[in-house]
Amino acid sequence: MRRRHAVIVDDERLARRELRTLLEEGHSAEVHIVGEAASVEEAARVIQATDADLVFLDITLGRESGFDLLPRLGDDVDVVFVTAHDHHAVRAFEVNALDYLLKPVVPGRLAISVRRLSGPASVLPSRLLAIDDRLFLRLDDRRRFVRVSEIMAIESDGDSSRLHLGPPPSRARASKPLREWEERLPGRHFVRIHRSTIINLDFVERVDEWSHGSFLVFLREIREPFTMSRRYGARVRDRLG
Repeated sequence: MRRRHAVIVDDERLARRELRTLLEEGHSAEVHIVGEAASVEEAARVIQATDADLVFLDITLGRESGFDLLPRLGDDVDVVFVTAHDHHAVRAFEVNALDYLLKPVVPGRLAISVRRLSGPASVLPSRLLAIDDRLFLRLDDRRRFVRVSEIMAIESDGDSSRLHLGPPPSRARASKPLREWEERLPGRHFVRIHRSTIINLDFVERVDEWSHGSFLVFLREIREPFTMSRRYGARVRDRLG
């Protein structure tokens, strides 16, 4: 595994020092600390100046939020969240985050994060999302926040997926496969209607019979209907009443 260049972002000097010590004493072969920062603006400057590819990011930075730094990071920068909040607060964080650490950071848990540096973010335990959760996703060529409730439909695109978002309606490509979305989206709101399509039931306008036992599902804000195969038809129609 290549050695990662990391910046520690935390408004508490003692917390930065403690995390630096844990990394330097236990993981210097995997992680090289190239800088520290106490604010969003300072962090952006340090990351750019050092060409860091890893950030240990506290969520609460005084009166600022660590989330404000995320849109300013390059696509090649991984994030490990550091938070004093419990697991329930963490579930609203970025689906693509490399990992998260709870304060106070303990050596054993940090070691798990370091091992994950060589693997994909999907090694994180799956957490079922709630309809009002916020995700920080890499969509097309930029990063942005998306509420789960804004996802109208998802279509398979090979190993990736295409998201229909709105309102107003827009489309964007995400790196997550359809299978992973199906495992994590709340089943009360989302349902699979085809081997390549998941829809948000809250946006369903009507369902029309089509041919050979299949159906056309019309969603508000989306002009073209989605095909619902016979395999999923009865179950979905029951859900819709």
